[in-house]
Amino acid sequence: MSQPLDLECRDLVKTFDSFIAVDNVSLQVQQGSFFSILGPSGCGKTTLLRMLAGFLEPTSGSLDIKGKSMLGVPPNKRPVNMVFQHLALFPMMSVAENVAYGLKRRKMATSEIEHRVKDVLERVSLPDAGSKSVDQLSGGQRQRVAIARSLVLEPTLLLLDEPLGALDLKLREHMKVELKQLQAQIGTTFVYITHDQSEALVMSDHVAVMNHGKFEQVGTPQDLYYHPHTSFVAGFVGDTNRWSGRIQSVSGDQAMVALDEGGEIVVRKASDTPLNAGEDVDLFVRPEAISIERSDGESNITHFEDGQNNFVGRVTNLFFDGANSRVEVIDEQSGHKVLVTLPQTGAFSDLASGEMVQLTWKIEKSRAYSKQLQAS
Repeated sequence: MSQPLDLECRDLVKTFDSFIAVDNVSLQVQQGSFFSILGPSGCGKTTLLRMLAGFLEPTSGSLDIKGKSMLGVPPNKRPVNMVFQHLALFPMMSVAENVAYGLKRRKMATSEIEHRVKDVLERVSLPDAGSKSVDQLSGGQRQRVAIARSLVLEPTLLLLDEPLGALDLKLREHMKVELKQLQAQIGTTFVYITHDQSEALVMSDHVAVMNHGKFEQVGTPQDLYYHPHTSFVAGFVGDTNRWSGRIQSVSGDQAMVALDEGGEIVVRKASDTPLNAGEDVDLFVRPEAISIERSDGESNITHFEDGQNNFVGRVTNLFFDGANSRVEVIDEQSGHKVLVTLPQTGAFSDLASGEMVQLTWKIEKSRAYSKQLQAS
């Protein structure tokens, strides 16, 4: 039996004069889940979030929370609260007073306010912080206070608009784990807006990838990473090597592609739309899908052999980052570049720029997307 829905939108549209900010978006968010909307700046994700909160009214479509339509319902009447990038905590108030602010506006009894504040601060792992001033807290603690201030009002949905954007990198990495654990612990449904793919992949149960006002794909983080449906998702979610070319021949779900830069790659089609000879396509292969070996061979562009693509080239750049170390390899005749994740065996700890290497990857690791499909 599936979980009940906390949020359901059908064919949601928002226009500003002739500009379509949100274009026929439909989504379902199950109760108690962590749902992220991921996309570049200007894709419409914040406009969508503001419609969920009630700050903007849809041009058309439906928007239900807990099975009830929210069309025409003002923000203060919706079972929704928001956490913004700039947390807007009151510096002249204590932590407890900040958390209690919304309850006092509802004119709740003092004893009930104290009970709720104590309970929610324990739930966000700040049981002894009530008497502290906001200035005494770390960035991560202030983040949790902002969330507690929203959670104490017991919303059905907690909407988070890029809440980690103002934090430094190390704290942001820490807070990704904390937010995921916090949401799982308290069970409130989170709808999270971000342009940071790592945030979305690490924290979410499901992610909607948004582009030009539309959802390109909705799925689990694993689905988006390993089985992207469109060229945009393949290029936006995770790091990848990308080339363009034209299909020379097709056999089943495989195609031989002549690259614009020279050479050929055998690929697997990446959508339900057929690939045809003569068609222009974009190709993608992940850096970690490529095997690397030292080579004494001459530099030459990609060719196909024994069910795999092979590429011999020269190392041009090393990017050392511990377990995430990578190397850039180039064919000097065509300028064709490939980024490869180095295996953590220690075998390439002395790899240097200028060395010749052979790269190998399986056919199914190269995916092709029709450029005609993207343009339509």
